[in-house]
Amino acid sequence: MSERRVAIDVSADIGERDGSAGRAHDGRILEYISSASIACGFHAGDAKSMRETVTLCAGAGVAIGAHPSYLDKDGFGRVEGYLSTVEIRRHVGLQVVMLSDICRAMNVRLRFVKPHGALYNRAATDPAAADAIASAISEIDKSLTLLGLAGSEMIRAAARFGLPVAREAFLDRAYTPQGTLVPRSVPNAVFTDPKIVVRRALDLVRENTLFAIDGTPLRIVADSLCIHGDGEHSIEFAAAVREGLEAEGLDVAAFSA
Repeated sequence: MSERRVAIDVSADIGERDGSAGRAHDGRILEYISSASIACGFHAGDAKSMRETVTLCAGAGVAIGAHPSYLDKDGFGRVEGYLSTVEIRRHVGLQVVMLSDICRAMNVRLRFVKPHGALYNRAATDPAAADAIASAISEIDKSLTLLGLAGSEMIRAAARFGLPVAREAFLDRAYTPQGTLVPRSVPNAVFTDPKIVVRRALDLVRENTLFAIDGTPLRIVADSLCIHGDGEHSIEFAAAVREGLEAEGLDVAAFSA
């Protein structure tokens, strides 16, 4: 059994829904999480939504991260863009700078960067793509943490570029036996039962273990447990996970605090 923890980060990707209804949805998720990755305009959101979401995060005391993606609003950043590493570095840099400038103007700290969607999945297994992301971040601010899939190329790239790093695990997504995310097109790739999501959170915290879609046990040491904020059950999941963790005597606290 792993050493017992006293706190764990629970994060969500937010700023991805439109208008006042979107901000209201995000506000409810922020009641339960400790870190938030904010869409930076390439897959969702715009300057207005970023300002509004930063305001919500600051009011809730939630750590703020940038959530850069491929330029793909039609596909919500989940379509592989096949960008060159030069283009990845430029696109990530543009998005991180945009949110960083907004945070600075509002006297709020940007703490981390987490790639989104297809870019995240590519950088999990492609060292060159992971290096492009880490390079972009390091050129902007070497104090920014790179939040990436536990055990992935992103974690190794952060080390190569001297960036702080946080290892992420997903509570609402199925894993392959190789430790990557099962494509959303595969049946049962996305969970809908909050009991399953809570059990996975507790397995990660207690045993550093998740079970792949075929039942294979995976050893995963995570600093942050993610819930997709755009998901149909995201608020329900966030509330259930926080309740489940606190019932076990665990605090929910940002890894970047």
